[in-house]
Amino acid sequence: MPSYQPPVADALFVLNDVLKMDQYAHLAGFADASPDIVAAVLEEAAKLASGVLQPLNHSGDQEGCRRADDGSVSTPKGFKAAFEAYAGGGWISLPFDPAYGGQGLPYVLAAAVNEFFAAGNMALSMYPGLTSGAVAALLTHGSEELKQLYAPKMLEGRWTGTMNLTEPHCGTDLGLLKTRATRRDDGSFALSGQKIFISAGEHDLTENIVHLVLARIEGAPKGVKGISLFVVPKFLPDAAGNPGVRNAVSCGSLEHKMGIHGNATCVMNYDDAQGWLLGEENRGLNAMFVMMNEARLAVGLQGLAQSEVAYQNAVAYARDRLQGRSLSGAKNPEKPADPLMVHPDIRRILLEIRSVNEAGRALALWAALQSDISHRSTDAATREKAADLLGLLTPVLKGVMTDRGFENCVQAQQVFGGHGYIVEWGMEQFVRDARIAMIYEGANGIQALDLVGRKLPANGGRAIMALLAEIGLYLKTHDGDEALKPLLGPLNASLGHLQQASLWLMQNGMSSPDNAGAGATDYMHLLGLVLLAYMWAKMAQAAKADQDAGRAEFMQGKQACALFFAQRILPETAVRLARITSGAANVMSLPADLF
Repeated sequence: MPSYQPPVADALFVLNDVLKMDQYAHLAGFADASPDIVAAVLEEAAKLASGVLQPLNHSGDQEGCRRADDGSVSTPKGFKAAFEAYAGGGWISLPFDPAYGGQGLPYVLAAAVNEFFAAGNMALSMYPGLTSGAVAALLTHGSEELKQLYAPKMLEGRWTGTMNLTEPHCGTDLGLLKTRATRRDDGSFALSGQKIFISAGEHDLTENIVHLVLARIEGAPKGVKGISLFVVPKFLPDAAGNPGVRNAVSCGSLEHKMGIHGNATCVMNYDDAQGWLLGEENRGLNAMFVMMNEARLAVGLQGLAQSEVAYQNAVAYARDRLQGRSLSGAKNPEKPADPLMVHPDIRRILLEIRSVNEAGRALALWAALQSDISHRSTDAATREKAADLLGLLTPVLKGVMTDRGFENCVQAQQVFGGHGYIVEWGMEQFVRDARIAMIYEGANGIQALDLVGRKLPANGGRAIMALLAEIGLYLKTHDGDEALKPLLGPLNASLGHLQQASLWLMQNGMSSPDNAGAGATDYMHLLGLVLLAYMWAKMAQAAKADQDAGRAEFMQGKQACALFFAQRILPETAVRLARITSGAANVMSLPADLF
């Protein structure tokens, strides 16, 4: 059976040594996140992830969720108690406003612990994860009445939240949605329609479920400009704010899925269900994007999380499994074979996974820090710069870390040989669970189009120009550092590839949008590689500066992985550039009927 040990030391290294959280004590909530508090929080999260969530991961996958004839859904054995432990520990409320029951701690800290939870049990962690996203949308766009009624109970874990976008005939193209909202005399709305693929749409973990539903008010404009967002609870709150009468919303069926079997993915039916407008009429996407952007960062963490747990188990197997002899001579001559770890190709696989994981963790936490700065800084220019960077990083994290996360899970499975294909070892579950992260919350092709079509040209390219300037300044500042030279040379070359690709898209994407579409995925990954290399440079710099003898082996591992990434993975940027600049002609020339 698989195991998992949350990477507390690595998360602390990123937070303390690389991001230097103590420099942000002037931001709200950061003063309460002293190094000892951060360490204690991560240690407690690790105990929950490894001791409570992870032991239910395999059994929850095997048992799955079950729907009764009355539409109620039962989660796997042990999930309810585990969810109560999660909620009871205050983990949902960690980064939220204390005025509504939150703890007010930094979001970057919440992101670190959320990786642990997703690695321990991705399916279970989605129930509170979606709740956090729903609360974020409520607190950003809801009236004070809605915020006070729903947010405290959701942060307490008594109620959970969902996001209802997709319909049978439309996924990404939300302008086609048909769910309608009719005005009621009391100011609320009656919603009718069907939503599909609704994660955590129905379950037995909490006393109420709060659905955020996109719908079109009768008479609203067609397309995305006529979409509004509504709060539709499973049970209508009574005068005391407790669950009262059952609303006209039900689970019509459970989806039969490739993975995340422990999470109830539902078809939801709304039959004149009572709901309340969240935000402004016809601006539902504006409100929903708060939840969607938070969810996209969370899904990027899911890709990282599955990659990390798969890596840990592959390493353990490679150390123990005796198979063949070392190419350079027997390493264990007294035994019938050497362990898998002696073989260069096994080491290549493991180093590829690890070097992406550790840089991905740094990138994810850096992005989460930008979210904190954009919301908590008192300086408008600082908030704007952080928001620009976060907007650029979000599709990259979601797209690159889930693409790489799935690839890494497959590679980790490969280390096991035939045993990787066998259910009892757990590796095939990691592969199945990781696959959905590439699809939901906006398929990765959509993330690439969002990056190239919206984020790059936004505000005259302000965000990408600021990022290129930041990395360029870093290279210039450390140009004379001989220890970093093996990393900075490749980073400089890849930064040049990114600059060429950005310029080419600006020149050729406008005149022929297909050029942008054909190169979008390669551009997303090119940018992702440069960002991961930038994180490795900063981590290697921090490792070099560390003089703690007790961490010498840890820092040695950092420097070795940084060099591996620079030499073995980063050269891929040249391939990505070549693909981008080949344009769309080779993609669009084949007639459709010849496919």
